[in-house]
Amino acid sequence: MRAFEAADAVEPPPLGANLFLGSSSIRMWDLAADFAGFPVVQRGFGGSEVADSVRYAPRIVLPCKPSVVVFYAGDNDIANGKTPERVAEDFGELVTLVHRELPDTRIVFVSIKPSLQRWALADAMRRANGLVRELATRDPLVEFVDVWPAMLGPDGLPRASFFVEDGLHLSRDGYRAWAELVRPLLVR
Repeated sequence: MRAFEAADAVEPPPLGANLFLGSSSIRMWDLAADFAGFPVVQRGFGGSEVADSVRYAPRIVLPCKPSVVVFYAGDNDIANGKTPERVAEDFGELVTLVHRELPDTRIVFVSIKPSLQRWALADAMRRANGLVRELATRDPLVEFVDVWPAMLGPDGLPRASFFVEDGLHLSRDGYRAWAELVRPLLVR
């Protein structure tokens, strides 16, 4: 968090940008390549869970005053034993926190992805995604992006080409698929 704050002190991020927040899937995303022409701010930190973004949002999100927060986290939560209900509750806390300070900011939840490494947890991930989708239907400033249809192959399993060797983190092909879904929701 100190590194984000130090970088912001040297070169403040653009206000009203699209801020990408969450776990390593956000940290590793080449936003400049996938969102050329869009003002973007990257706030991904590896291994994080939804509650970590809630904890650090006052330091690394709110000062940026983003127009859109693109959020990805949740699979670390499920892998570490949190229930789908807890994941959705933590995301609800993030929404409440952001909207308390930035009432016009839209929040885009990128669904917890299916992965080769964590396929055994797919049912819990689907349940968490369903709960977050329900939350999004009740809040006009929250949007749910379902990446599952794009990430599953004809066999119903995660596409191997969308992952690097670890079977968890996305390859360029995986990020391109995500970018196609997210790009229409961003501000220029």
